[in-house]
Amino acid sequence: MLYRATSHRKRSPHKRLNANTLRIISTAMLPFYKAIATRRAFAVQWSRAVVQANLDRMKSLLCSVAPFAAKQGLGTNGIGYFISFLAQPPMLYYTNGTTIPPGTVQFTFEPRVHRAIAKAVFPLYRELARNPCFASALAKAINRQDQRAVHVMIRSLIPSSALKSVQIENDGFALLFKYSFSKYPYRNLLFREFT
Repeated sequence: MLYRATSHRKRSPHKRLNANTLRIISTAMLPFYKAIATRRAFAVQWSRAVVQANLDRMKSLLCSVAPFAAKQGLGTNGIGYFISFLAQPPMLYYTNGTTIPPGTVQFTFEPRVHRAIAKAVFPLYRELARNPCFASALAKAINRQDQRAVHVMIRSLIPSSALKSVQIENDGFALLFKYSFSKYPYRNLLFREFT
């Protein structure tokens, strides 16, 4: 079950991913990923709040490190979290988050894995935030469904062997990670919401 602190959203057709959307989301999420990667206690608290579906605690933790991200829509399913950004008014939302694939396990979110993923994806989100040309190129590749280009661009910034696949998904991307110290795969996602 998904616990979400947001309002109902309708599908907004004929909108395409753009560099500005990627840059806004990445800029907002960078402090959060840095905190997860570098502060074990923070990562443990975050994981506990995710598993407990404690949106108030998640919001408080997020606000302490990434205030702009904390103002966005926030959700959890007990095995991951989702932070939703209004990309283009009135109804185009993109979501960023990390989750275990549904149907794999319930009420589990391992801080050690999340920290490893945050460390791995940090260079990607930093490049998207700081380099308009890279953000534009990635958005265009996703829009034209150029799987090879998206794979090459993202892999160039995430060389980790734990990154098992890079896929275009829901007008965004899905990164599948599998670490040897965890039984479960995890996905880091940036995707358009169709609800």
